[in-house]
Amino acid sequence: MAVVVGGEDRPLARGEDGWWRPDAPLRPGTDYAFRVDGEGPFPDPRSPWQPQGVHRPSRAVDHGAFDWSDAAWRGFHLPSAVLYELHVGTFSPEGTFEGAARRLDHLVDLGVDAVELLPVNAFPGRHGWGYDGVALWAVHEPYGGPEGLKRFVDACHARGLGVVLDVVYNHLGPSGNYLGRFGPYFTETYHTPWGSAVNFDGAGSHEVRAFVVENALAWLRDYHLDGLRLDAVHAILDTSAVHVLEEMAERVEALAGALGRPLWLMPESDLNDPRLVRGRDAGGYGLDAQWSDDLHHAVHAALTGERTGYYADFGALGDVATALRDAYVYARRFSSYRGHVHGRPAGDLPGHRFLGYLQNHDQVGNRARGERIGHLVSPGRQKVGAALVLTSPFVPMLFQGEEWAASAPFQYFTDHEEEELAEAVRGGRRREFAAFGWSPEEIPDPQDPATFERSKLDWEERGEPAHRDMLAWYRSLLALRRRIPELGDGRRDRVESAVDERAGTLVVRRGPVTVACNLGDAPVDVAASGELTLASDEGVRRDGDALRLPPDTVGVLVGP
Repeated sequence: MAVVVGGEDRPLARGEDGWWRPDAPLRPGTDYAFRVDGEGPFPDPRSPWQPQGVHRPSRAVDHGAFDWSDAAWRGFHLPSAVLYELHVGTFSPEGTFEGAARRLDHLVDLGVDAVELLPVNAFPGRHGWGYDGVALWAVHEPYGGPEGLKRFVDACHARGLGVVLDVVYNHLGPSGNYLGRFGPYFTETYHTPWGSAVNFDGAGSHEVRAFVVENALAWLRDYHLDGLRLDAVHAILDTSAVHVLEEMAERVEALAGALGRPLWLMPESDLNDPRLVRGRDAGGYGLDAQWSDDLHHAVHAALTGERTGYYADFGALGDVATALRDAYVYARRFSSYRGHVHGRPAGDLPGHRFLGYLQNHDQVGNRARGERIGHLVSPGRQKVGAALVLTSPFVPMLFQGEEWAASAPFQYFTDHEEEELAEAVRGGRRREFAAFGWSPEEIPDPQDPATFERSKLDWEERGEPAHRDMLAWYRSLLALRRRIPELGDGRRDRVESAVDERAGTLVVRRGPVTVACNLGDAPVDVAASGELTLASDEGVRRDGDALRLPPDTVGVLVGP
């Protein structure tokens, strides 16, 4: 094995531990690659920088050279936070960290506490969602590379905003994936929908686990990040006595203690398994907060009436009430979509162990045309959905542009150089959408640059009346959440609901806050106590002891 520097092969020496090492470290800024068994050169699996793309040489970086200004930053408190998910490439016209940083003041004014970035590690091409990343330690160069991410995090911390990064440990993308050349990083024992599974429990897996866990620590330490969102952990297949996620949680907790600030791990899983976020002393993995798809699906189905795909399991307003109280709608309950009993009760876990959202990149982007909720329902119905999520006992998360009902869709886009791979992606999207009844003609070409461009937010439209009105609604809801402590206390046991499926009404009470919704076709009067504090429409008004609700409206009341 050799390291290639300046076109010259420099032999590496193999130590007793099996690792190959050079006789001297590389200077920062040096381009290098590895030759393995006479083949290559290949980029470094731990490359901190791929300035010429994922197929080209790596570049050495001195992470200690950056001039940070966030020494006073002490992190953010997840249980009381509001998160904001954004994709660097489409959040701003520039599609860079610098462009995103210019719009941070908007998030502060909105009432956001932390941003959650879609993956920014290096992936093939210029634009993509980031879930086909192959260089887990490097920052995507078109976004701004390592320096760009550090400047962005520094700017966020200067404004009191935390930063969470989405990371993918269940698979690597196909193009530029040279990791298997360096050791038994993959296994044929399991398979994922996206390719070979990572070897977390087979021969040689101790080094694979170390590779992944140390990568998580590196993002948090070297880039001053405040947390990680762990993509699709149901596809992290590990039968070890100590699951790799539990090991990661232990190591991250130790790093948080050393840094003197909290660090958060937020898994995404479709298993409805509370063990992910239950404490290790109680037999769980010790992660912090799980994405809650059941709440999204229940609210989405109630608002849109959609019943295809996984929405076939939802649709009743009672499902919304169940999700708000129990976190999972499906907990040891038969799922017609899956064809089997699904899930496990959340038990006594507090609400802040779950993230709640009306939209996210998956639920928007994995539609055929990438429609947002505002493309599918009236503004009134979006306001109802926002009120239910933002007054829920869960940690709320917004998706970029949701707060002003952005007109831009968020479609699936790629920039693969290999035509065979590009066609495979197109075919995969068609097969995936067949379950929802969407025809191939409805699906934009992921490889068409226009698909990427139309997904960029239009910031100028915020001043238009309809968008300005929606933005004011979201700001009011977030201000209310900050003002009333009970909205952030995570007490699921204090959620009380009254549902009238025939009339289409749902009244939810949490402590002093009552949220009364009408998704029916006719005006209704509902019993609701307290002072009418927020109304989605001027037709929402008090009428004696009742609240008058026109169709597709919501009122928020505060008081006994």
